[in-house]
Order: sequence, then C-alpha cells, then structure tokens
Amino acid sequence: MLIRRMELRDCDAINTIYNYYITHTAITFDLCPWQLAEREQWFAQFDPSSCYQAWVAEQDQHILGFAYNTPFNSKQAFHIASEITIYAAPDAGRRGVGSQLMRTLLDSMRDKALRRAYSLVTLPNPASLALHRRFGFQQVGQLNDVGEKFGQYHSVAMLECDLTV
Repeated sequence: MLIRRMELRDCDAINTIYNYYITHTAITFDLCPWQLAEREQWFAQFDPSSCYQAWVAEQDQHILGFAYNTPFNSKQAFHIASEITIYAAPDAGRRGVGSQLMRTLLDSMRDKALRRAYSLVTLPNPASLALHRRFGFQQVGQLNDVGEKFGQYHSVAMLECDLTV
C-alpha cells in the first residue's frame, strides 16, 4: 500500500468512498452526495506548502482511503490547531488503511508545526475511537444529539491529540 499526496485525479474515487458514507451511515452529517465539480473545488484548498494536507492510500491503482486536515476554526489565533478527517473504503477494513493514513497525516501536521489535532467522531463508532486512541487522541468533550440523520439524533465525541509530544 502506498500513502501519497492526494491529486486532482483522485477526486472521483474520493467521492465514491465519501458518498457511500453519506448515503449509508451517520458517520458524516452531510446529507447529499458530493458532485465531482464540488470535490474538485474542495481539493483546491490543499497545497504542499500549506499546513493543510490531503493524502490517499493506494494499492494497485485503487484508492483505499483518504485523510486530510483543515482549519479548526476560522479565527486567526486557532492557526496552531487543525481538524482531521479519515475515511477508508467500505471494502478496505482491517487492512491498516486508517492507521497508515493517520500516521502520515499526523507526521505531516507535526512537520508544519501544528500543535493540536482535533477529530469529531459520530457515536457510536468503536473502531474509529480505537484508531484515534492508538495515536494519542483523548476524548475532551461530547456534543449530545447534535445531528439528525435517517430520522435519528446522533451525538459526536470531540477528540484531541497533542502533536508536541
């Protein structure tokens, strides 16, 4: 498996993975599948010189997952913190995709001198919580019944990782 920087040509595969989670799960609170043009516009925010990076896991020219970090908050003093997102293809479970993407993403964030990584995880999601904990994340809060999807209310855990240790 190769972990590499996301490229524009990956946008369709990224949408295939992400749109599955939109239509089949409450893991993401997006309700409508993304169109390719939307994803390509979204991708434009990532630049190798920026502290915000996007990565893909690829095997045999097939995208198995993706990870990226974005600003934690638009207020300027939050520039030392970033929110992360990781998704693996539904058929790529238990192959280390999430772990390899997480390692690469957190290392790139440290290289860019970010101090804190945050992740919002829809509950329940024991696999995602376990992945985050393996990489030093701790739950620092919970937003109860903050999202509504598929006729149910869903809570979200807020996880934090100190990137300086």
